[in-house]
Amino acid sequence: MFSPSELKKQIPNMITLCRIIGTLILLFMKPFTLGFYIIYSLCGLTDVLDGTVARMMKLQSEFGAKLDSIADLLYYAVLIIRIMPVLLADMQPANWVFAFVVLFIRIAAYIVAAVKYHCFASLHTYANKLTGFLMFALPYLMLFLDIPTASSIICLIAGFASVEELIIHLTHSKYTANTKSLLNKQTDFS
Repeated sequence: MFSPSELKKQIPNMITLCRIIGTLILLFMKPFTLGFYIIYSLCGLTDVLDGTVARMMKLQSEFGAKLDSIADLLYYAVLIIRIMPVLLADMQPANWVFAFVVLFIRIAAYIVAAVKYHCFASLHTYANKLTGFLMFALPYLMLFLDIPTASSIICLIAGFASVEELIIHLTHSKYTANTKSLLNKQTDFS
């Protein structure tokens, strides 16, 4: 059992676990229904809250950063599974090529990091955060923009974020999850 002080230290991680549970629930929901949008929005809210609460309460941890990255990857996988069929119907071939190039670069960054640091490594850069926000916003963007335009915007930002992460992994000797950009090597764990 956790003591109250130990339990308090786990609040950001519990918020992240709520996102993981919500993401798993999305697997079984029909996309673009009211229920889907509600759970989807709650998952997005917990994505913002976990890091915010961790920083406000000074509870950042390497474990929390890794759990957040795992939750993000799971979220992206579910997003692909649930929204991909809609995209398949309307995305242009050039958008698909661009998306696969971005995915290839992202996978290359993960492989370089795994070989170099001997662990799963995903950075919390500003560009990755913007990509995450835009990926989260995709179902909402699809209400206002056509799919080729929305996907082009997201692929452009995600491409920059993936290249930046790959360069950081190639050029830095130590893995620091909270590296913000190529220009700023500071970490929140000093």
